Amino acid sequence: MLRIAKLTDYATVVLATLAERPGAHASATELATLARLEPTTVSKVLKTLAQAGLVESRRGAAGGYRLGRAPEAISVADVIVAMEGPIGLTECQLHVGLCHHEGHCGIRGNWQKIGVAIETALQSVSLADLVPGRRRPTAIPSVTLPAEVPGAER
Repeated sequence: MLRIAKLTDYATVVLATLAERPGAHASATELATLARLEPTTVSKVLKTLAQAGLVESRRGAAGGYRLGRAPEAISVADVIVAMEGPIGLTECQLHVGLCHHEGHCGIRGNWQKIGVAIETALQSVSLADLVPGRRRPTAIPSVTLPAEVPGAER
């Protein structure tokens, strides 16, 4: 089963909560209340999102967190990469040479095609698409799989 981590799911909820209030700052505690998540979890998620540049923080009485970019400029792929690292279905997609079957694997190229299709779909959905009432979700584009993936063997 393909699945994102729970913290990645929570990150999309926190980001969507921020996107409902464009430009406004919100404290971690306020975001936790609005998102109905534990404050410690929200703080942990915000720290990771800030390191990736998806949120900005400001100290002081009028401080808190806000989006680092417009909701339309943050893709679901950006959130996954920030929280989990590079997107890849198999080890050989991410790190050449880790699998001892690489040299004779007949399906590696096909897994890479599938990985490209999934990443393209995740890049096509923005944070704005996830916010209820903000923007109608765009249809996921049909993906034409490349005939050859660079570095893929057939």
